[in-house]
Amino acid sequence: MEIKSLAVFCGSKSGNNPMFESDAKILGALIAKHNIKLVYGGGNRGMMGAVADSVLENNGLVLGIIPQLLTEWEQQHEGISELRVVENMHVRKRMLYENSDAVVILPGGYGTLDELFEVLTWNQLSIHHKRVFILNTANFYGHLIEHLKKMQAEGFLYHDISATVTIVSEPGEIFE
Repeated sequence: MEIKSLAVFCGSKSGNNPMFESDAKILGALIAKHNIKLVYGGGNRGMMGAVADSVLENNGLVLGIIPQLLTEWEQQHEGISELRVVENMHVRKRMLYENSDAVVILPGGYGTLDELFEVLTWNQLSIHHKRVFILNTANFYGHLIEHLKKMQAEGFLYHDISATVTIVSEPGEIFE
């Protein structure tokens, strides 16, 4: 399946490791280089801002979707191609999924994990079949990946995790 739009879920903070933001910028440049539209949470700070700014700096298209509640917290990105302010988080997540062909998970917090597990659950329930990439920068998701494998080994998953999730260490691996 050709990827024309890519949802990126990541933190509205940059985290403590400079590699996190560096990989977000590399990913943004690659998204633009491959003429893929970035679909993301609409913020201008942290990992979100880094990936969006990088896409824009490389002449790419960016669709941001942000709930009204978070416009003050995440400071919506006014310089992107299109910004949609929506009623709530549920509408935001649905629109992120509806407007993307695949998903990339970068380091982040609770919201990022919420988005990851919702997209995995929807895949399992055949609500959609989005390809999911986890960018495991500096082994950020190492423990979570082991837990996903444990869930599978213990018989709690309906499909082999590798059928739904592709784990990569470098942003370029997503486009290979």
